[in-house]
Amino acid sequence: MNKQPAEFAFDQESEQQIEKILAKYPAARKASAVIPLLYIVQNQMKRVTKSAWVPKVAMVVVAKRLEIAPVRVFEIATFYTMFNLEPIGQYHLQVCSTTPCWLRGSEDIVAACKKVTGIKEFGQTSEDGMFTLSEVECLGACANAPILQVDHDYYEDMTAESTIELIELLRKGEKPAHGPMIDRLNSAPVGKKITQNTGAEDVK
Repeated sequence: MNKQPAEFAFDQESEQQIEKILAKYPAARKASAVIPLLYIVQNQMKRVTKSAWVPKVAMVVVAKRLEIAPVRVFEIATFYTMFNLEPIGQYHLQVCSTTPCWLRGSEDIVAACKKVTGIKEFGQTSEDGMFTLSEVECLGACANAPILQVDHDYYEDMTAESTIELIELLRKGEKPAHGPMIDRLNSAPVGKKITQNTGAEDVK
């Protein structure tokens, strides 16, 4: 089955974003905007189809807009793993498995994701089309490990229980506030209260 669309065109919202982005570059250097435009493609596909990905025909459209060879766009789109080259689920579950998250239990997060969605391996999409599960490298929020990224949002300090609860809410069409899933402010020490004058104090 061919999942690739026959055509692609930027919608009005995307065109407005492109105008702002290209204004940041000299006319002779607009080819530098490949990555931002690919992100715009992926976000538009998410809005329109509920699946964030970059079709091949859209890469050609980006190449024409930036007046570069299509192969230059293909090179970038296929190099960076944040660009999805095939349709994915409505929600992209991305689990960090590098050392800090692994030490804090990322394997439990992966197991919970598989249990609730029915997904067997990384890179697969659930039968209902709701979820795609991916393994990712460090997300840069190690103080709040383990991390589960859903689309663009970080859910931090996760447990198997909070992962299952989150996925069940997503399945119902609800998206909880992202950030720490335990009682702490941002990356503040667990069990500490941050005050303006004295810094971190033990919570009593």
